[in-house]
Amino acid sequence: ILIGLVGSEMCIRDRMIEEIFRDYETAYGLKHISLRYFNAAGCSADGAIGESHLPETHLIPLVLKAVNGELETVRVFGTDYDTPDGTCIRDYIHVEDLAAAHRLALEKLGKYNGCVNLGTGIGSSVREIITAAEKVSGWRCPVEYAPRRPGDPAKLFADNRKAGEILGWRPRYTAIEEIIETAWKWETNRKY
Repeated sequence: ILIGLVGSEMCIRDRMIEEIFRDYETAYGLKHISLRYFNAAGCSADGAIGESHLPETHLIPLVLKAVNGELETVRVFGTDYDTPDGTCIRDYIHVEDLAAAHRLALEKLGKYNGCVNLGTGIGSSVREIITAAEKVSGWRCPVEYAPRRPGDPAKLFADNRKAGEILGWRPRYTAIEEIIETAWKWETNRKY
Protein backbone atom coordinates (compact mmCIF):
# COMPACT_ATOMS: atom_id res chain seq x y z
CA ILE A 1 0.00 0.00 0.00
CA LEU A 2 1.26 3.47 -0.89
CA ILE A 3 -0.50 6.44 0.61
CA GLY A 4 0.08 10.16 0.43
CA LEU A 5 -0.91 12.00 3.59
CA VAL A 6 -1.62 15.63 2.86
CA GLY A 7 -2.29 18.47 5.25
CA SER A 8 -0.74 21.50 6.83
CA GLU A 9 -0.29 19.36 9.93
CA MET A 10 -0.73 15.64 10.29
CA CYS A 11 -4.12 15.09 11.78
CA ILE A 12 -5.18 12.39 14.21
CA ARG A 13 -6.75 10.40 11.34
CA ASP A 14 -3.41 10.27 9.49
CA ARG A 15 -1.56 9.07 12.58
CA MET A 16 -4.22 6.42 13.13
CA ILE A 17 -3.80 5.22 9.53
CA GLU A 18 -0.04 4.92 10.03
CA GLU A 19 -0.59 2.97 13.27
CA ILE A 20 -3.03 0.64 11.50
CA PHE A 21 -0.44 0.04 8.76
CA ARG A 22 2.19 -0.86 11.40
CA ASP A 23 -0.28 -3.21 13.11
CA TYR A 24 -1.16 -4.87 9.78
CA GLU A 25 2.53 -5.18 8.98
CA THR A 26 3.05 -7.05 12.25
CA ALA A 27 -0.09 -9.18 11.96
CA TYR A 28 -0.28 -9.87 8.22
CA GLY A 29 3.01 -8.78 6.64
CA LEU A 30 1.42 -5.78 4.89
CA LYS A 31 4.02 -3.74 3.01
CA HIS A 32 3.46 0.02 3.13
CA ILE A 33 5.01 3.43 2.65
CA SER A 34 3.31 6.60 3.81
CA LEU A 35 4.38 9.80 2.10
CA ARG A 36 3.76 12.90 4.20
CA TYR A 37 3.58 16.27 2.50
CA PHE A 38 1.74 19.56 2.55
CA ASN A 39 1.36 22.62 0.33
CA ALA A 40 1.57 20.86 -3.01
CA ALA A 41 2.03 23.64 -5.56
CA GLY A 42 2.81 24.42 -9.15
CA CYS A 43 1.64 22.72 -12.30
CA SER A 44 3.11 20.71 -15.13
CA ALA A 45 6.14 22.53 -16.51
CA ASP A 46 4.42 23.06 -19.87
CA GLY A 47 1.39 24.66 -18.20
CA ALA A 48 -1.02 22.08 -19.61
CA ILE A 49 -2.10 20.39 -16.35
CA GLY A 50 -2.86 22.36 -13.21
CA GLU A 51 -4.99 23.04 -10.20
CA SER A 52 -8.44 24.56 -10.36
CA HIS A 53 -11.14 23.97 -7.79
CA LEU A 54 -13.86 25.81 -5.94
CA PRO A 55 -13.58 27.08 -3.39
CA GLU A 56 -9.90 27.81 -3.78
CA THR A 57 -8.09 27.73 -0.45
CA HIS A 58 -4.43 27.40 -1.43
CA LEU A 59 -2.22 30.47 -1.18
CA ILE A 60 -0.36 30.35 -4.51
CA PRO A 61 -3.48 29.99 -6.71
CA LEU A 62 -5.22 32.68 -4.64
CA VAL A 63 -2.31 35.08 -5.09
CA LEU A 64 -2.19 34.38 -8.84
CA LYS A 65 -5.94 34.91 -9.15
CA ALA A 66 -5.56 38.27 -7.38
CA VAL A 67 -2.65 39.20 -9.64
CA ASN A 68 -4.75 38.15 -12.64
CA GLY A 69 -7.69 40.32 -11.49
CA GLU A 70 -9.99 37.36 -10.71
CA LEU A 71 -9.94 38.19 -6.99
CA GLU A 72 -10.22 41.63 -5.46
CA THR A 73 -7.57 40.92 -2.79
CA VAL A 74 -5.59 38.21 -1.04
CA ARG A 75 -6.07 38.07 2.71
CA VAL A 76 -2.87 37.71 4.73
CA PHE A 77 -3.65 36.31 8.16
CA GLY A 78 -1.17 37.74 10.62
CA THR A 79 1.87 39.96 10.22
CA ASP A 80 3.29 39.58 13.73
CA TYR A 81 4.65 36.04 13.72
CA ASP A 82 8.18 35.33 14.93
CA THR A 83 9.52 35.17 11.36
CA PRO A 84 11.77 37.55 9.42
CA ASP A 85 8.85 39.40 7.76
CA GLY A 86 6.12 38.62 10.31
CA THR A 87 4.10 36.28 8.06
CA CYS A 88 3.78 32.49 8.27
CA ILE A 89 6.42 30.33 6.63
CA ARG A 90 5.46 27.13 4.82
CA ASP A 91 7.22 24.50 2.71
CA TYR A 92 5.82 24.37 -0.85
CA ILE A 93 6.55 21.26 -2.90
CA HIS A 94 6.11 21.08 -6.66
CA VAL A 95 3.59 18.54 -7.96
CA GLU A 96 6.15 17.03 -10.36
CA ASP A 97 8.49 16.41 -7.42
CA LEU A 98 5.60 14.70 -5.62
CA ALA A 99 4.91 12.52 -8.65
CA ALA A 100 8.58 11.51 -8.81
CA ALA A 101 8.55 10.63 -5.10
CA HIS A 102 5.45 8.48 -5.53
CA ARG A 103 7.09 6.59 -8.39
CA LEU A 104 10.23 5.99 -6.32
CA ALA A 105 8.14 4.89 -3.34
CA LEU A 106 6.35 2.31 -5.50
CA GLU A 107 9.75 0.93 -6.50
CA LYS A 108 10.75 0.64 -2.81
CA LEU A 109 7.46 -0.91 -1.71
CA GLY A 110 8.26 -4.19 0.01
CA LYS A 111 11.86 -3.14 0.67
CA TYR A 112 10.96 -0.42 3.18
CA ASN A 113 7.96 -0.03 5.48
CA GLY A 114 7.29 3.27 7.16
CA CYS A 115 6.80 6.98 6.73
CA VAL A 116 8.73 9.48 4.65
CA ASN A 117 8.39 13.27 4.72
CA LEU A 118 8.42 15.08 1.39
CA GLY A 119 9.19 18.76 0.98
CA THR A 120 11.92 21.10 -0.09
CA GLY A 121 13.06 21.68 3.47
CA ILE A 122 12.96 25.39 2.63
CA GLY A 123 10.22 27.63 3.91
CA SER A 124 8.72 30.60 2.09
CA SER A 125 6.73 33.25 3.90
CA VAL A 126 3.38 34.54 2.72
CA ARG A 127 5.03 37.83 1.78
CA GLU A 128 7.75 35.98 -0.15
CA ILE A 129 5.05 34.12 -2.09
CA ILE A 130 3.36 37.40 -2.96
CA THR A 131 6.65 39.03 -3.99
CA ALA A 132 7.64 36.03 -6.12
CA ALA A 133 4.21 35.99 -7.82
CA GLU A 134 4.52 39.70 -8.59
CA LYS A 135 7.98 39.17 -10.06
CA VAL A 136 6.88 36.18 -12.19
CA SER A 137 3.68 37.84 -13.44
CA GLY A 138 4.89 41.43 -13.70
CA TRP A 139 1.74 42.56 -11.87
CA ARG A 140 1.02 43.82 -8.34
CA CYS A 141 -0.97 41.68 -5.92
CA PRO A 142 -3.69 43.50 -3.99
CA VAL A 143 -3.38 42.49 -0.32
CA GLU A 144 -5.71 42.79 2.66
CA TYR A 145 -4.13 42.23 6.06
CA ALA A 146 -6.16 40.43 8.71
CA PRO A 147 -5.52 39.13 12.22
CA ARG A 148 -3.90 35.76 12.79
CA ARG A 149 -6.03 32.65 12.49
CA PRO A 150 -6.16 30.69 15.76
CA GLY A 151 -3.77 27.75 15.81
CA ASP A 152 -1.62 28.75 12.82
CA PRO A 153 2.03 27.98 13.64
CA ALA A 154 4.67 30.47 12.56
CA LYS A 155 6.76 27.93 10.60
CA LEU A 156 6.12 24.53 9.01
CA PHE A 157 8.58 22.84 6.71
CA ALA A 158 9.68 19.29 6.06
CA ASP A 159 12.81 17.42 6.97
CA ASN A 160 13.28 15.52 3.71
CA ARG A 161 16.55 13.70 4.57
CA LYS A 162 14.78 10.36 4.99
CA ALA A 163 13.28 10.69 1.49
CA GLY A 164 16.80 11.03 0.13
CA GLU A 165 18.13 8.11 2.15
CA ILE A 166 15.22 5.70 1.62
CA LEU A 167 13.89 6.67 -1.81
CA GLY A 168 16.90 8.40 -3.39
CA TRP A 169 14.61 11.39 -3.87
CA ARG A 170 15.58 15.06 -4.02
CA PRO A 171 13.26 17.86 -5.09
CA ARG A 172 14.11 19.45 -8.45
CA TYR A 173 12.08 22.58 -7.75
CA THR A 174 13.53 24.25 -4.68
CA ALA A 175 13.14 27.94 -5.58
CA ILE A 176 9.66 29.29 -4.94
CA GLU A 177 9.83 31.42 -8.11
CA GLU A 178 10.25 28.26 -10.22
CA ILE A 179 7.20 26.69 -8.61
CA ILE A 180 5.15 29.85 -9.10
CA GLU A 181 6.29 30.15 -12.73
CA THR A 182 4.68 26.81 -13.55
CA ALA A 183 1.49 27.77 -11.70
CA TRP A 184 1.43 31.10 -13.56
CA LYS A 185 1.65 29.28 -16.91
CA TRP A 186 -1.40 27.26 -15.90
CA GLU A 187 -3.32 30.34 -14.71
CA THR A 188 -2.67 32.25 -17.91
CA ASN A 189 -3.30 29.30 -20.25
CA ARG A 190 -6.31 27.58 -18.69
CA LYS A 191 -9.77 27.74 -20.18
CA TYR A 192 -12.58 28.86 -17.90
